[in-house]
Amino acid sequence: MGSLRNPIGPLPSSIYWRRRAVAATLIVLLALLIAWVVTSGGGKGNMDDSRPNGSGPAHSITPGPASSGPAISQQPGGRDDSDDSGGGGDSGTDAGSDGTADGGSGTDAGSGSGSGSASGGGSEGQQVPAGSSIPDCTSSVLQLTLRTKLNYSPGENPKFELVAKNTSSTACKADFGPKSAVVTITEAGGDDDEVWSSKDCPRDAGSVLLEVPAGATIVHTVEWDRKKSVPQCATPPAGAAGAGTYLVEAKAPGEPVQRASFVLAKD
Repeated sequence: MGSLRNPIGPLPSSIYWRRRAVAATLIVLLALLIAWVVTSGGGKGNMDDSRPNGSGPAHSITPGPASSGPAISQQPGGRDDSDDSGGGGDSGTDAGSDGTADGGSGTDAGSGSGSGSASGGGSEGQQVPAGSSIPDCTSSVLQLTLRTKLNYSPGENPKFELVAKNTSSTACKADFGPKSAVVTITEAGGDDDEVWSSKDCPRDAGSVLLEVPAGATIVHTVEWDRKKSVPQCATPPAGAAGAGTYLVEAKAPGEPVQRASFVLAKD
């Protein structure tokens, strides 16, 4: 197609230019045909355009490992009731305890004007001598709480439980003597005058060292016979404490003050 010359002789001018136009048109059509073939299917492989995008088979998803237990291992709630002695991790006071004592250390820690007997209840601490090699409990490892009943019937002596928990992995000893772990009672609603204190006139003012085993809880119980006391063993007012609401406070060295309230019922 490169030569349009007539071998017989030169063609007329009109025929020559007509043939060149036809040849150019064929070349353009051929180029368009090649371009259409390339763009319509040449670069797409065997794609089926009749199927919508994304309709191909989904990749399989491998499930994760099955759960070995419930997602929540503990029931929501407040305090831990697993410790029968109630010391546990309770902060503050537990005024709903029955305050009874199981067994005792046999050490008196009260004043001469009251019964003042102190006994260990629940997990009783073993009393150790002053020269014991067991280290002293520090405030960083010892948690002290106070428990008592809400109401006491006529003739029933109030009992106050000092609950001590050792949070360390080593046993230690703590002083529950009447002048170290001081229990004080005041009458509520008035001038908050002091009615009785374990340090006013104790029968034995010495130390009462109790061992608190590692990770364990002990209970030391102080009983009040409703009689009043005065500092320095002075003569107390006559008569016993009357019916009404009272506040009890416990304070040990290095420990925050623990408080609770209780009621002495009327006859």
